[in-house]
Amino acid sequence: MNPSRRNFFWSSLTGMASGLGAALIGRQAAAQEPASAPQAPPASSAKGYVPVHTLNGVTLPFVMRDGVKEFHLTAEEIDHEFAPGMTAKCWGYNGRTPGPTIEAVEGDRVRILVTNNLPEHTTIHWHGLLLPSGMDGVGGLSQPHIQPGETFAYEFTLQQHGTHMYHPHADEMVQLAVGMMGMFVIHPKQPEAKPVDRDFVFMIHNWAVHPGTYRPDPSVMQDFDVWTFNSKAFPAIEHLAARTGERIRIRMGNLSMWNHPIHLHGHQFVVTGGDGGRWPEAQWRSDTTEIVGVGQCRAIEFVGIAGDWAIHCHMSHHTMNAMGHEIPNTLGVDQSAMAQKISALLPGYMAMGESGMAEHQDHSGHMPGPKNTLPMMMGRGPFGNLEMGGMFTVVKIRDDQATGDFSDPGWFKNPKGTVAYRVAGPARSKPAVDHSTMDHSKMDHSTMDHSKMDHSKMDHSQN
Repeated sequence: MNPSRRNFFWSSLTGMASGLGAALIGRQAAAQEPASAPQAPPASSAKGYVPVHTLNGVTLPFVMRDGVKEFHLTAEEIDHEFAPGMTAKCWGYNGRTPGPTIEAVEGDRVRILVTNNLPEHTTIHWHGLLLPSGMDGVGGLSQPHIQPGETFAYEFTLQQHGTHMYHPHADEMVQLAVGMMGMFVIHPKQPEAKPVDRDFVFMIHNWAVHPGTYRPDPSVMQDFDVWTFNSKAFPAIEHLAARTGERIRIRMGNLSMWNHPIHLHGHQFVVTGGDGGRWPEAQWRSDTTEIVGVGQCRAIEFVGIAGDWAIHCHMSHHTMNAMGHEIPNTLGVDQSAMAQKISALLPGYMAMGESGMAEHQDHSGHMPGPKNTLPMMMGRGPFGNLEMGGMFTVVKIRDDQATGDFSDPGWFKNPKGTVAYRVAGPARSKPAVDHSTMDHSKMDHSTMDHSKMDHSKMDHSQN
């Protein structure tokens, strides 16, 4: 059977939604000293800025040659893991997508070598940078295309500071859709009047990797099914760890096909800049959600408050994994009679969606689904399922997080009396079921009659 994508998702919500539940849960600018080998980014800089930390990424090293910072990017096909259980053939730079973050200082002279190991020609456009026309990277307009096997050099002096991006301007629809992009951070030559203590950066993108397939589909314009921060889907996105009271900056670039309202919980941040650098303080504005438009960069800053705080796109479909957008609505639909008939033909069939889709995550660990496809909902927190995917992660701020330590501190220990609690409601007749502790590999679900299970009355929570 080779159903269409639309039919696939229709069947997934009326009984094969469980099919989406495959068992899949499962730095910085270097010191300017002459060197012939790449230099590792330092933890701090004599230039007066804090090097950026790229979520799930790295900063591109450089060598100094006659006073010029020389970087090297290699465009190539890669095997990229979006989250455990889903890997695709993508295109990127230096073995990853997005490519390594380029980090330098206003006034630096840079030379960026680009080697093309792709099966077709390419270029690189330095998005938002002020530079000579011939270095702008538009194939056929400002330069010849970089053919397979060739290496080109881009060389220019950085005339500005800010949060920028790089990406091809050759076969752009395809090359962007399959992962060719990266961040380019330029720090101001003069120290900032209000310096930050932590500086995070990530790229926003969307992908069409249809269920059971292994390559992104460049032809899709809207119906995407993988939404990512730095090409990772939750829960594989790195947490943003910081110390209470630190001034934190988060830089975001958007090379997806959608605008994304990025919302931070527990704080009022100020929007302080973007492609045009850090704005004068009089132009800063306070908010809790900032739309990062297609082709835009934005920087937000705030002082950290202790806790675990979600940061995510507020378009709710963008915090889910593989799902369809044209499926019939099954909310409130009694599917029991239909489920009994289908179960006779498909043992183990499970109708879902009558009372919502929260049950999907509970069953995604043991119901078989398409290969190489993430469950729609993933992630567990200290109180149960997080029921998230896509563009979602957590800002973890702790009183004792060491300066410069980006490691995950674990879940927040809430002070006594500061967690929402139950005050009324019907008795919970069944003990809480923790599916994460079950060995589903030893359960034969093919012999279970799911049609007779009333999932609306099951308590799958932990509290």
